[in-house]
Amino acid sequence: MIEIQNIYKSYGNLQVLGGVSLSVGRGEIVAIVGPSGAGKTTLLQIAGSLDRPDSGTVSYDGTDITLLKERKLAEFRNRNIGFIFQFHELLPEFTALENVAMPGLIAGRKRREVLEEARELLTLLGLAERLDHRPSELSGGEKQRTAIARALINNPRIILADEPTGSLDSRNREEIHAIISRLCATRGHTFLIVTHDPTLASIAHRVVSMEDGRITSISRQTDSEEKFGESK
Repeated sequence: MIEIQNIYKSYGNLQVLGGVSLSVGRGEIVAIVGPSGAGKTTLLQIAGSLDRPDSGTVSYDGTDITLLKERKLAEFRNRNIGFIFQFHELLPEFTALENVAMPGLIAGRKRREVLEEARELLTLLGLAERLDHRPSELSGGEKQRTAIARALINNPRIILADEPTGSLDSRNREEIHAIISRLCATRGHTFLIVTHDPTLASIAHRVVSMEDGRITSISRQTDSEEKFGESK
């Protein structure tokens, strides 16, 4: 579904990515691991169109998004890519329901339809009693579950997650791991995840190791393949 080909990226004299290529299949969980400074987040940002490469291509089902103008790129991003960050990035003045609905409203979808889907997603993630609560009234795990629902609201082709469990305690980390696994297995969602969390990486179908701006290895995890294979 996604083809990342020969990506180079530098900031000044510092080369952050040096010819990275990676493919991600539909309904797959791919984890990117490696030391800080390896280029993981930069690769994720380029895959998600938040940054542009110096050279190389990023294609979604044959559409090279590196060729799109800014307005078209923003529209593509809104409709095709969901984002989950280490810190939930919820808007503090809005309720959980409103935060989840926001990308759908930006996409120009009907308000009633978007709000109903936002309710369904929050209920699916165990937040039926928290719809009208603002972020300051939610726990850390509840905020991150709300952020996951927001990432799903436009039914994107892929969800990109940057350290989605990095700010959570062990109980909430396990909860998010289970949610990601369940979304992949039951709804067919695709995830590309940057993480330092080995337990989160263990649920992936493939683990991509990076160092010094390059991919050093890609390993397929048999247990994950057996666990999720029938749903793909």
